[in-house]
Amino acid sequence: MRTSPRRQLISDSVLAVVVTASSLLFVLSTGPGSGGWEPPSAFGTRPADWFSLLLVVSCTLPLVFRRRWPFLILLATTVPALVLNGMGYHPGLADFAAVILLYTVATLRGLALSVLAAVVVMAGYLAGALPDTHELGWADHAVVVVVTALVWVVGRTIRLRRAYLGELVDRADRLERAREADTRAARAEERSRIARELHDVVAHHVSVMTVQAAAARTMLEKDPAVARDALVSIEEMGRTAMAEMRNIVGVLRTDGPAERGPQPGMDDLPGLVDQMREAGLTTQLWLEGETRQLPPGVDLAAYRLVQEALTNSLRHAGPAARAWVTVRHEPSELMVHVEDDGRGLVLKRENGGKGHGLVGIKERVALYGGVLRIGPRPGGGFEVRARFPLKDR
Repeated sequence: MRTSPRRQLISDSVLAVVVTASSLLFVLSTGPGSGGWEPPSAFGTRPADWFSLLLVVSCTLPLVFRRRWPFLILLATTVPALVLNGMGYHPGLADFAAVILLYTVATLRGLALSVLAAVVVMAGYLAGALPDTHELGWADHAVVVVVTALVWVVGRTIRLRRAYLGELVDRADRLERAREADTRAARAEERSRIARELHDVVAHHVSVMTVQAAAARTMLEKDPAVARDALVSIEEMGRTAMAEMRNIVGVLRTDGPAERGPQPGMDDLPGLVDQMREAGLTTQLWLEGETRQLPPGVDLAAYRLVQEALTNSLRHAGPAARAWVTVRHEPSELMVHVEDDGRGLVLKRENGGKGHGLVGIKERVALYGGVLRIGPRPGGGFEVRARFPLKDR
């Protein structure tokens, strides 16, 4: 979890104040003229005054902005440190501040700038230590080099680890967004599928019920028995429609397990043809080839195709129209052909009337890699022909 810039500034301010106070205390309590322990000449040969104390503060107090401009702060604090060493003043904790800045550069900046920062730190150390080589041995210089290199390596390691963790977080975010997009696409596809199913069920049954209701109204006074039979058919059709809609919408229930019945298929075509005949559309069914078990998706899509085509014939073919349904089972494909000899408006039927029935048929056939032809027959009337590949299923 990243720290906010405000908290970073507060923590850096506290660090700068603590280091500055410690540096001033170190200068005033040690060194020439302090009255206490006087370290070797590497810690200065001149007593502290206001100018040296100002330089000491300028070496450590800029740590407040170490995260914002780490390399520039390192360069800026190196100058007063060199002045302190050159004039023989006690440097205080200037070297410690330089190490902190080196770590910050290595953690927050790129490789080239971090290497340059290490060079600046070592150059500043050598510029202040070389005049006093008689006080410091080669072992002391080696320790300084090792500590500086270790600080740089630790800073670079932390930077690389943060970059790696950041990449993991970004990758997880991308995967989460991709998963959400897939979920939304799946939901949209499911809604589209349910909408097609509901349209096919409602359009078919309501069309049949409308035709039968019109017949019942016409025959109500002339032949009440025929009207009664039509009303019975309407009742049965309404119950069938409600049952199919419950099966389709049942998958949307979230308060319990979905209660779904089997979807209709090509085995239900005889019942569909009987419904069309009862509604007044003379319909014939031919089954060719060896009947075999179809994949569930193809089975439902082919049934809905026949249902929608016959519904359009019933609505648009006109009175005294006839319809033929041909289903041919071949080794590598299923052919479904629905045609009528009606004289209805061809353009309206090609567009599926005001609804989306034939558009849904096109989507169903395309979903299973089939080929669809919708249009007028050469000898008059209208036809819907589809081929579903079965070889690889």
